[in-house]
Amino acid sequence: MLVLTRKPDEAIRIGNDVRIVVLTTARGHVRIGIEAPGGLSVLREEVHARIAQENRSAALPAASDGAEAATTFLSLTTQEVSA
Repeated sequence: MLVLTRKPDEAIRIGNDVRIVVLTTARGHVRIGIEAPGGLSVLREEVHARIAQENRSAALPAASDGAEAATTFLSLTTQEVSA
């Protein structure tokens, strides 16, 4: 992890397209501004983690349906070959 020290109104660049600016610091809090291309997702860590968990939960039923479909397909294919 790269650790940098910045003062208000100072910035950090990530590549050519992302700019992070320290807006203010007060009482142990830092306000930052992020300039990034519209197609780039910028999320707080806790929001990203929640979305990832919801995606994993949503994928579980789909995975079991896919397994059933594969089993059914193999069963039908085996019957056709046997006939």
